[in-house]
Amino acid sequence: MGRSPDEVLDDWLVLAAQEGEVHAFETLARRWHRRLIAHAYRRTAHTEGATEATQEAWLAIIRGLPRLHDPSRFPAWAYRIVDHKAVDWLRRRRRQRSLDDRLQAHPEVIDPNPQTRSPDAEEPLDAVDRLRRALNDLPSDQRLLLALSYTEGRSVREIAELLAIPEGTVKSRLFHARQHLKRRMEQSP
Repeated sequence: MGRSPDEVLDDWLVLAAQEGEVHAFETLARRWHRRLIAHAYRRTAHTEGATEATQEAWLAIIRGLPRLHDPSRFPAWAYRIVDHKAVDWLRRRRRQRSLDDRLQAHPEVIDPNPQTRSPDAEEPLDAVDRLRRALNDLPSDQRLLLALSYTEGRSVREIAELLAIPEGTVKSRLFHARQHLKRRMEQSP
């Protein structure tokens, strides 16, 4: 199977960046930044988390690029770095939430004179909003697989390579993600 012109260009940009050509790295970053930030967002479901994880990933990419032996592996390698940084961000966020929960258990510490507000009544959702909500309710791993498959149009083989898991595992997880999404949609009003 031949490589596309975009893949060949990326290979060339990686090689040139490894030789210290700043313009080549800047071009590579421009070509990949949106995809990597979208990947981080699918993992974190949070704009701030996606931005932070992607920034940290670019720093790791800069440091590690000279050691990348096969330029054609850049996409899978970069996605894995972003994935790890996004998971790190989620862990930090969980720890922060745990602290916030403990503080909320003792509201007098936060605000000695709290004011109560009544929540607004929710309006019925249209199909797109229901789908968005159902997707957001999925575990991040399932959201990520569905996005890689449907939004980015990645094959099972490519997803397996990006996530460093067997193709059979990708197929199984995609099946379960679709089933989970279907159940969420059926339960949604």
